[in-house]
Amino acid sequence: MRALCTRVTRLLHELGIARADGSYAPTLARLAKLDVLVLDDFLIGPLKNQERRDLVEILEDRYGKSSTVVTTQVPTKNWHEKLVEPTMADAICDRVIHNAHVIALRGPSLREKKGMLTDQIQPTA
Repeated sequence: MRALCTRVTRLLHELGIARADGSYAPTLARLAKLDVLVLDDFLIGPLKNQERRDLVEILEDRYGKSSTVVTTQVPTKNWHEKLVEPTMADAICDRVIHNAHVIALRGPSLREKKGMLTDQIQPTA
């Protein structure tokens, strides 16, 4: 299986470059052909209008054909607010939330646990 795991900010930056250098359509086609696309850190920061449109393109190309995994610290009930523009928010949510298995994790993050363990380890002289 072909898969890609990428942070959303990095992917959107790469799509901006692809638009500028003329490789936008082939880049979208490559993403559409992946069996699994993991979009990490979704909505970690505000999205520009073009970035929202890019997400809709990616999600539309994949909808019903292949798997897209979205990781985020933002609850789905807050996505509309974070996506700002209502029409684009509807388009993105329709392609992700309404056909998804939502898994809400609880407890401390693994990074936090690892940091706590590192703090407990005392160097020996």
